[in-house]
Amino acid sequence: MRLKMLTLTAALLSGTAALAQEPLDIVFTVHSGASNTFWQAVQKGYEDACSKLAANCQMVYVQTDGSVQEQVANMEAAIARTPDALITSIVDNNAFDDVIKRARDAGIVVIASNVDDLEGAAGNARQAFIGQGFVPAGYSLAAAQWKNMPAEGDLHILVGVSAPGQNWSEQRALGVTNFLDEQIAANPDRKITYEKIDSGTDLATVGDRVGAYLSANPNTNAYFDTGFWHAAVGRVLADRGVEPGKVLLGGFDLVPEVLEQMKAGYVQVQVDQQPYMQGFMPVMQVYLAKTVGLSPADIDTGQGIVTPDMVDAIMELSAKGLR
Repeated sequence: MRLKMLTLTAALLSGTAALAQEPLDIVFTVHSGASNTFWQAVQKGYEDACSKLAANCQMVYVQTDGSVQEQVANMEAAIARTPDALITSIVDNNAFDDVIKRARDAGIVVIASNVDDLEGAAGNARQAFIGQGFVPAGYSLAAAQWKNMPAEGDLHILVGVSAPGQNWSEQRALGVTNFLDEQIAANPDRKITYEKIDSGTDLATVGDRVGAYLSANPNTNAYFDTGFWHAAVGRVLADRGVEPGKVLLGGFDLVPEVLEQMKAGYVQVQVDQQPYMQGFMPVMQVYLAKTVGLSPADIDTGQGIVTPDMVDAIMELSAKGLR
């Protein structure tokens, strides 16, 4: 009996090893253009994981940043050659449903990374999501920045919805405004107001739009961005001779531009969603699914609050493409 068990175990291990020897074919399609500095850290994690497994991997960007139509076309092209796995960001609740279902029907492992359908598995056939919980992250950002707000007097706050209609941006903004609504309710004797604008997903555009808003609304105490483009607002404030902290700035992702503005004192709070993990972990889950039959599982990559005192250590990792 023991000999039979050992023989069976050896056979299973041999089969697993044979599977592992076949290079995995993985495609990662995203909603961003290749110039987006955040995605460079995701790609670094993706490529490192693929290298460890000797997998054949391709990362496919869109030509027009945020183009859902281009991303769907890239996904269609990917599944046409039936890879082992498709990793993708799901920025729209409906546009990706059909192509992902067809990928799953074809036996392709599908994992959402960075952005998920708002209904999760109930809204899309993807098998797992690896990324940040956006509403809690927005709430945590606002709560952390609130500690830096003036303790007395009126408050007016601007919330930039970087990509109106896209899940990640809308949900982060919702988290911020949920917190602000709580503060308004908790402080009925204090005038606390906020406004949302379409701020854009380009440093120059955000600098122009938010800069114009601040000129027209000099009573603004703080600006929240749903991405990292508030770094441009820091530059605008510096160019105008506005001292750091006069208008509080906070947002998401530890790209070099933001770290520079944190060092300069213009950005007080930032949320890290660990992009390297969003690239690395889906590949590992694909490996486990294809070699030992483990079902892909959700991974929350976090909502870590970063403050200026942490910047020096982070900059070292950022220079290596890890943060």
